[in-house]
Amino acid sequence: MRLRVPKGSCDTHMHFYDENLPAAPGTFLPGTFSVEEYRGLQKRLGLERVIVVQPNAYADDNTVTVNAIRALGKCAKGVAVVRPDVEDAELDRLTKAGICAVRIMTLHGGMLGFDVMDAVVSRVHAFGWHANIQLDGRELPKYEAQVKRLPGKFVIDHTGKFLEPVAPDHAAFRALLRLVDTGRCWVKLSAPYETSQTGAPKYEDVGRLAKALVKHSSERMLWASNWPHPSARKPAPPKDEDLLDLLADWAPDPAVQKKILADNPAELYGF
Repeated sequence: MRLRVPKGSCDTHMHFYDENLPAAPGTFLPGTFSVEEYRGLQKRLGLERVIVVQPNAYADDNTVTVNAIRALGKCAKGVAVVRPDVEDAELDRLTKAGICAVRIMTLHGGMLGFDVMDAVVSRVHAFGWHANIQLDGRELPKYEAQVKRLPGKFVIDHTGKFLEPVAPDHAAFRALLRLVDTGRCWVKLSAPYETSQTGAPKYEDVGRLAKALVKHSSERMLWASNWPHPSARKPAPPKDEDLLDLLADWAPDPAVQKKILADNPAELYGF
């Protein structure tokens, strides 16, 4: 690995799966991926903290996510899925279990879309949670005003996840920069393989967006592994070391790398 990983580095987006718990209808379960396996990844990469994100496979049954956070201990927090009619007692239970955000997943397989985002976020905001949003970034101009109206902080996944990467001067990318300029928006620089048309190892088309985001507002950027790469298991998943090393290209300054890997997530997630 080329990158020197600073102390307190955080992986802000990954998932756990257990085949013993059946998947929600119409969703994808890539296999069993355990806390033990993930600890091996943390050791290899030098990561200390993690944000466990509820996978689509389990809809709003947060059991696997919460159990994993408990097993990982105080270095772990999580992003859950709850319905707008969730009881306060359940939100209290999840908050005490380390959940600090709700997942809004507007793409195929996601349970909470823009139609329920306002209602769900207004329920969880009182518990100190923020919104974690995944969408096709090309739709940002359409939803920018709605996202801006959200109370509190919000996070945009996977470098905006432009399902066909756009140029940095594209209207949709400019919309993402305007969201960052609110001071309440963070962006995860992650999973370039999900959208890149240029492909491995450099994912240049996604990389130029990541570089533009870092240049625009490095104090609002996060890094994530997206382990276990559920959409890219075959023929073989990308190497986690290679994905982390991309950050050396996107943010060559070690002081900026420290912000993205350690300081920014500590601020956002309250470590």
